[in-house]
Parts: sequence; structure tokens; C-alpha cells
Amino acid sequence: MHPHGLTVLLVGIAAVFAAEHAGVLPTLSLPPVTQAIVGVAAGFGIGVVAAIMGVAGGELLIPTIVVLYDIDLKLAGSLSLLVSLPTMLVAFFRYSRDQAFTVLGQHPRFIVAMAGGSLAGTFLGALLLGVVSEAALIPLVVALLLYSAVRVWRHA
Repeated sequence: MHPHGLTVLLVGIAAVFAAEHAGVLPTLSLPPVTQAIVGVAAGFGIGVVAAIMGVAGGELLIPTIVVLYDIDLKLAGSLSLLVSLPTMLVAFFRYSRDQAFTVLGQHPRFIVAMAGGSLAGTFLGALLLGVVSEAALIPLVVALLLYSAVRVWRHA
């Protein structure tokens, strides 16, 4: 995927996500079979984009889960982790076959620092789960998507 296409995708997801939560867009109420078909298609697309980018796809999955299935943002985040697990396992297998992980051995302090920060952030986030409201999280998710879009555009 061309970086500018990814930028447009991120901005589009942010706009739909914000509009849906602002009540500008009606909540999708698709028949179960249609919802399943759209879910498989969205999952396929997210899987392709995630594999190309080398990420788990949470930035795409969470808004898709919220909009498509009308699920609470916090639950969507948890479901995103579950859905991302097979994607990450396939990516690990794929990249390890290409020996793309050899670069990790060249930056052990970076890996330890990022892994430590991730674990600490996950622990703190779990503690804040019942404290931080969805209304506060939505603008943060939209801002993160837009920030990511700007970074991808500039990187291109």
C-alpha cells in the first residue's frame, strides 16, 4: 500500500469514527449474515494492511469493531488484542523466515526499554480501565489516528 493511500485510510477511519460517535452517522444495524460478510472483508483488508505495515492493526481494528459492531470502545480494544494475536503470530513466522529479526539483536537496549514501557503502560491502562470514560477516549483515538496519518504522510 502506498503511504499516501495509508494516510487517506487513517484520516477516513478517524472521520467515520468521530462522526459515528458524534451521532452524525447512524449506527449500523446490519443483518447478522451481512455483518459477518462485512466483518470478514474488513478483517481481510486490515490483515493485508497490517502485514504490509508490519503492525498488529489495532489502529484499524478498534474503530472498525466499534463502528461495524456497535461495541463499547474499551471492549473493542480488548477484542482487538484477541483478533490481533493470529495476525502477530503469522507476522512473527513470516518475518523470522526472512531473518528480519536480526536487526533486533543489534538494538537490545531499545527492545528492553520499549518492552518495559509497554508492560508498564499495559498495567497502568488496566488499572485505569474503569476510571477513564469512553467520552474521554474517543477524541484520543481520533487524535492518534490523525497524528499517525500525518507521520505516514511526512515519512512518504
